[in-house]
Amino acid sequence: MLSLVPTPIGNIADISLRTLETLSKADVLLCEDTRVTKKLLHLLKERHGLSTSEPEFISLHSHNEADFVAALSPDFFDRNVVYVSDAGMPGFSDPGQMLVRYCIDREIDYDVLPGANAALTAFVASGFVETKMLFFGFLPHKGNDRTSALQEALFNGYTTVLYEAPTRLDKLLSEIAAAAPERKVFLAKEITKKFQHFYRGTAEELIARLGGDIRGEWVVVIEASEGRGSSLSESDILALDIPKKAASKLIARITGENPKECYTRLLKS
Repeated sequence: MLSLVPTPIGNIADISLRTLETLSKADVLLCEDTRVTKKLLHLLKERHGLSTSEPEFISLHSHNEADFVAALSPDFFDRNVVYVSDAGMPGFSDPGQMLVRYCIDREIDYDVLPGANAALTAFVASGFVETKMLFFGFLPHKGNDRTSALQEALFNGYTTVLYEAPTRLDKLLSEIAAAAPERKVFLAKEITKKFQHFYRGTAEELIARLGGDIRGEWVVVIEASEGRGSSLSESDILALDIPKKAASKLIARITGENPKECYTRLLKS
C-alpha cells in the first residue's frame, strides 16, 4: 500500500495523529530529501514519542521521479510504502502525483492524508472574499514564458496563489505594479514559523513596506480581476504590451479557443 503523508511546513506541532501512526508503520519511506525526513523523524521521536521500525529510506524528488516510477513493479507496494515531501502536501507543487497515477492504473491500494499546505493557508488568511482560486506554484523565471504566466495569473478572474523565492519577490511585485497597479496583493511570510508575518496592499505599497529586506519563504495571493471573461475582451488583451504568445493564451482562456490555433491566427493578423 502507498500512503502520501503531509509534513509540517514550519511548526512541528502541526503534525497529526494519523501522520504519526502512518510513519510508525512504514516499511519504506520515499523522501524528497532523505536528510530532511530523518531530521523530522528524530524531532518527532523526541517531542511526540514516535516509535518506528527501521524503514528503508529512498530518495524520490522531481529530478528522478519519472525514472523511479517507470522502474517500479507492483510488488513494491506489498509493503507499507510512505511518501513524504520536505514540507507540506505531497503532489501539490511537490512530487507524488506519478505515484498515485501508478497505483490507480494497477489497482494498488493508496491513501492520502490531509495536512499542512502553505497555499491554502495563505488563501484563507488573505481575506479576499472570492471563494474560487487558482494555484500557479512558481512562475517561470524569465522570458516570454514568465510574461505569459504572469498575465494569466493576473487576468484569469480568480484569486490566484503563487509561490515565490525571496530573491525574486521584489521583481514579481514590480511586474504586478506595472501590469495591475490597483490590484490588491497579500503576502504571507514564513507561514507557521517563528517569523510568520502577513502583508496586504497594492504591489507598489508592498515594495515600499518591505524596503528590500526580503528573506524567508513567501506565498503571494493576488486579488481576483473583475471576472473571467466578463469585461476583458480580445481587443483589450491585444492592446496590452505583451508578446503574441502570451496574448494567445489569455484569449484562449476567455474564449475556449485552442491556444495554438489562436497563436497562429494572431501571427497571421
